[in-house]
Amino acid sequence: MTSLYFGAMNTALDQRCEDYVQALVQLSPLTATAWGMDQDNATDIDAFTPEYHQQMADLARELRDFAQSYTAQGPQDEVTRSTLIDRLGVELEAFETGEHLRHVNNITCPVQWIRDTLLQMPAETEQQCEVIAARVANIPAALGGYKQCLELGQSRGLLPAARQVVGVQEDLRAFAKKLPVENTEVSAFLDEFARWMGTLDCAEEDAVGRERYELASRQWVGATVNLEEAYAWGKQRLAEIVAEQERIAAKLYGEGTSVQEAMQRLNQEERYTVHGVEALKAWMQERSDEALNALAGEHFDIEGPARQLECCIDPAGTGGIFYTPPSADFSRPGRMWWSVPAGQEEFHTWQELTTVYHEGVPGHHLQCSAAMQQPLNTFRRIACWNSGHGEGWALYAEQLMAELGYHEDPATRMGLLDAQRLRAARVVLDIGFHLGLPNPDGGEWDYEYAWEFLATHSSMDVPNRRFELMRYLGWPGQAPSYALGQRLWEQLRDDALAQGMSLREFHSKALAVGSVPMSILREAVLGGK
Repeated sequence: MTSLYFGAMNTALDQRCEDYVQALVQLSPLTATAWGMDQDNATDIDAFTPEYHQQMADLARELRDFAQSYTAQGPQDEVTRSTLIDRLGVELEAFETGEHLRHVNNITCPVQWIRDTLLQMPAETEQQCEVIAARVANIPAALGGYKQCLELGQSRGLLPAARQVVGVQEDLRAFAKKLPVENTEVSAFLDEFARWMGTLDCAEEDAVGRERYELASRQWVGATVNLEEAYAWGKQRLAEIVAEQERIAAKLYGEGTSVQEAMQRLNQEERYTVHGVEALKAWMQERSDEALNALAGEHFDIEGPARQLECCIDPAGTGGIFYTPPSADFSRPGRMWWSVPAGQEEFHTWQELTTVYHEGVPGHHLQCSAAMQQPLNTFRRIACWNSGHGEGWALYAEQLMAELGYHEDPATRMGLLDAQRLRAARVVLDIGFHLGLPNPDGGEWDYEYAWEFLATHSSMDVPNRRFELMRYLGWPGQAPSYALGQRLWEQLRDDALAQGMSLREFHSKALAVGSVPMSILREAVLGGK
């Protein structure tokens, strides 16, 4: 397999990173597909056995140990060294606590990973369809390995949450009906696997507790968070957003108009409504292209392959909106996906414009493309993803667009605040629920309270809200990393401007570092100041 490293590999650590990535994509064919490095194993699927996870951990430990004993050859090398020690160290901690032996949730376990990878694969030619068919045929073996892990977890008392198991059973049954190619044997296997999962011993508690949560928070935020302070900040930020929404509701439709009523009336306005999935796709593409062309050269450096962003409809129909980065050689462009639920035909642009900025430009697309064009080793350019950095940047990008004048319309400003309100609510719900802190009304967090809290602080429809709440309960620490990461990005930006950087200089310097932990990013941008 050919290395896709763009720069001269001039340090021993760069070379070890390249070796690590090459070994990783051989062990994880799904990762290879995501990174566009799957020429040799495009039909394979990760084994997901306990031995597979041990091999992944051994790879990580070998490189982490090398980095710990290594003397950096300059500032760039030191960023790589520090990032390896931090990220691989957290990964190993999670492995050692056995998280992979009870890994069941509605968004990141092997079931969704396999399903979503198949959707990313090209299916335009007969040969491409044959590759997909061969990979579909390998699903039973891969999920057989996953079964071994869950069975080992059962023997060690590491139990998945009951609610998450039910959710994955639903995903399996839906997947069986929506395979990208017809395969009755695999469809039957998926139905049987769903039945088998129903026999698992499960934890009735959704909350994971402080010890597991602290590790997860450090993994996703990329920094050690004072969780009680973050909980208090989340409640304060939520109150500030609600107050501004109430002012906008009055501005839009008169005094006494509630936020909920204002949103309902915005949904009825034809100028903010797009009809049909194809029209939605065209609207996404138009808004993305407008933002890209307007921002390039002004506040950001957007060059070469980063100028191409493709908007797509995801047939999975989960309701989510997400971004997939370009392949390592940019032969596959960066893509923004909207997973439209079956039957949905109306879309409200006042609410979703900020999502286009989040997923596209200046959000994830600019962020990922900028790093991938840097003369960094492949681990730094592609393999290292830190949610506090990545999702924090996307929220920073949303707010920045308002600061740059792109939400002068009170309606789209309401949409931005709606999105920001959800992210602040996630901080409160996620931390409060999993740590068992008093809820904002002074009582205990439970599923019913969390459901009503989310309904109060989001405008999502019921299916999307159900998906989101399941995600928070099954993926602890990840959802708060958005708002907490945004907070760290804004603090870093303010400090960089105070040092005399221009906004464009700050963006270029910060994005060139890649997705590193926020404490390491701060050191790289400010030089420890």
